[in-house]
Amino acid sequence: MRTEGLHLHFDPLGGAAGDMFVAAMLHALPELTGRVMADVAAVLPADVGHAALSDHLASGIAARRFALIPAPGGDTARRGQDTTYRAMRALLAAADLSDGTATAACAILHRIAEAEARVHAIPIDQVHFHEIADWDALMDVTAAGSICAALDGAGISLAPLPLGGGLVDTAHGKLPVPAPATALILEGHDWHDDGIPGERVTPTGAAILAHLTGGSHGTRPPGRLRATGSGAGTRTLPGVPNILRVMLLDTAQPGMAQDRLVQLTCDIDDMTGEELGSALDRLRADPGVVDATLLTGQGKKSRPVMRLEVLAQPDAEDTVAARLFDLTSTLGLRRMPVDRLILPRTAETAPDGTRRKRARRPGGDQTLKAESDDLHGAGTLADRRRRARRAETDGAAADPGPGPRGSA
Repeated sequence: MRTEGLHLHFDPLGGAAGDMFVAAMLHALPELTGRVMADVAAVLPADVGHAALSDHLASGIAARRFALIPAPGGDTARRGQDTTYRAMRALLAAADLSDGTATAACAILHRIAEAEARVHAIPIDQVHFHEIADWDALMDVTAAGSICAALDGAGISLAPLPLGGGLVDTAHGKLPVPAPATALILEGHDWHDDGIPGERVTPTGAAILAHLTGGSHGTRPPGRLRATGSGAGTRTLPGVPNILRVMLLDTAQPGMAQDRLVQLTCDIDDMTGEELGSALDRLRADPGVVDATLLTGQGKKSRPVMRLEVLAQPDAEDTVAARLFDLTSTLGLRRMPVDRLILPRTAETAPDGTRRKRARRPGGDQTLKAESDDLHGAGTLADRRRRARRAETDGAAADPGPGPRGSA
């Protein structure tokens, strides 16, 4: 399905589990139901049972549930070699699934196996699953993989996860919540304690969310709310609906895309020009920095100051802030979220070999801009301008001369 400008924001109010994720997504996007159910049927033996969606009220909130309905006399457990990571991965790879489903499902499964391997200090191919070995868990992973593949390219953000508490029963005895594998999978994500005990995030739920977010919680951008969906868990929680909610936001505007960055700002009055230039060059080379700008101003006691403004990716905010403190003399930073509108653009090469960017304007026009680094070999300003004009007109028009490209 079309995912340009689509953003998914997850609110794990009650927590997160594989069945809650699938139910929430199919509640918000019922058009994916046929694809998901067909993929589940491809891995689920008929004598085991079948997947079913049902309506549910979670503390008065309309939601969906996704569950395995066992066949009469069917056995939903899996044992022995069937429960190894290698065997489950092979089953997914051999099944007749929709495009991308096996790849996404195996990636989710790999996150769980990788965490289990770290917890038990064994090679990943020796991992035996216990809590996620049964058919219902494999069904959840397959369904989630189908949804993730269908929504590839959408933006993702995740509100802080409920920490839970107490102990959970496992094949290795009672373990603290969150379970060790869950905690490893969700390293780097934000947690909060709402005072409600129990296991609130399962390993499967953690692996699905980590796969979608790429290991960071992300930020929710502004946009138009397109749909919401709620997936219900099986427990009844005190004072809160046991649901995972997803909000589908359309962040695209005609001819434009939209995202959110973080702006870090400081005023500096005690660094030389060479020191500031060096700091700026190093900041711009940082992969988390989108842009860095120096502005002149007047500070306390009418002293001249340089204002340094850095735009950073939200998931790199802390790293970039630390770099700013290391590279400059500032003792404090101001930060604020910044919404950005972006024109679609593509990188290409002009007939003369000069790199350039082609941008599409909302009115339908296209503009070309030559890459400045490719013009450094020009001997004079006039020659530089001629080269740029050739690159920006595909070389089709007659050379119009230097032209007024800047101030004299």
